[in-house]
Amino acid sequence: MNFTIRVAEKDDMPAVLNLINELAVFEKEPDAVEVTVNDLVNYGFSNNPSFHCFVAEYHTKIVGIALVYMRFSTWKGAVLHLEDLIVSQDMRGQGLGTLLLDEVVKYGNQLGVKRISWEVLDWNESAIAFYEKKGANVMRDWDVVQLDENAIKAYISKL
Repeated sequence: MNFTIRVAEKDDMPAVLNLINELAVFEKEPDAVEVTVNDLVNYGFSNNPSFHCFVAEYHTKIVGIALVYMRFSTWKGAVLHLEDLIVSQDMRGQGLGTLLLDEVVKYGNQLGVKRISWEVLDWNESAIAFYEKKGANVMRDWDVVQLDENAIKAYISKL
């Protein structure tokens, strides 16, 4: 199959959001997505963008994305965070995940980062196997910690 991997443009954001919603359904959180197309455009294409996005196209249809942003590690320095690597359900197994991850790794290398990091759900064994096959270290002894919007407000109210 002939795929094109390229940097996302503003006009791609509706398709990007569709894939984000598809991932939410796959991860059993169909109502969790709050981000909008306007959010994606505003945060991704401002003078100081919050993220960088690659898209995978097949016959001019966007069928995959990799969305990344910079972080800083107190131990390592500059880190590229892969927020999501999404391949449309009907396009999985065609090599798109590899092509998108290749682009992320090349981008991180160009930026001179010390690490590329991301999370994977512990029950997503196919993704874990994919990442491990690529040489990634899946750190099963670390837990993700978050404060959601309500928890932030509750925290602030106690200050």
